[in-house]
Amino acid sequence: MRDAYHEELDSIGDGLVEMARLVGSAIGRATTALLDADLKLAESVIAADEKVDDLQRELENRAITLLARQQPVATDLRIVVTSLRMSADLERAGDLARHVAKLARLRFPNTAVPGDLHSTILEMGQLAQRLMAKAAEVIVTKDVDDALQLEADDDRMDELHRTLFQHLLDDRWKHGIETAVDVTLVGRYYERFADHAVSVAKRVVYLVTGEHADELSPPPTPMPAD
Repeated sequence: MRDAYHEELDSIGDGLVEMARLVGSAIGRATTALLDADLKLAESVIAADEKVDDLQRELENRAITLLARQQPVATDLRIVVTSLRMSADLERAGDLARHVAKLARLRFPNTAVPGDLHSTILEMGQLAQRLMAKAAEVIVTKDVDDALQLEADDDRMDELHRTLFQHLLDDRWKHGIETAVDVTLVGRYYERFADHAVSVAKRVVYLVTGEHADELSPPPTPMPAD
């Protein structure tokens, strides 16, 4: 019985890793769809989000069943409750990737992003994907130092987000109000996606240590850019 119990705990962790990998792939593909005005790819990202939602519901049902049947305490209880919170973060990240894809679909056959901002949006998309990949890795490894590092890595996303606003507020902006709204939205989607990756990593810290990440000191070196 205890072996089956711990196998079920492990399966919850496996589900979280799968969710993280799916949403990481989704934000990468959504970025390509957005910048290339690829309608078929955008539609595939939108459709694939259902898989993330299904996984989240399945994981939630497993966790609730464990709570009801096993009544875990101490570390095991922390694992179950923290896993539920991580699954919610990952589901919301998947929704944000879907939003990027929906914007690509909305503006097809045009692109929502003007050419002079393509490189910034591309970097935001690539960074979002790397952050989520690192979040998936720390779910597996339970490495507290790597988990804490994610918040420092996220600083680059904040810089890119500010860069977008600098373009929008520049007197030389010539792309109109509709495009300005699109760029504002997409910048927010990437920034929030990165926040969810950081949140997942912080929850891993709590899972391992029983302490909140904000109470610990992160490593100082940020992730190098590609």
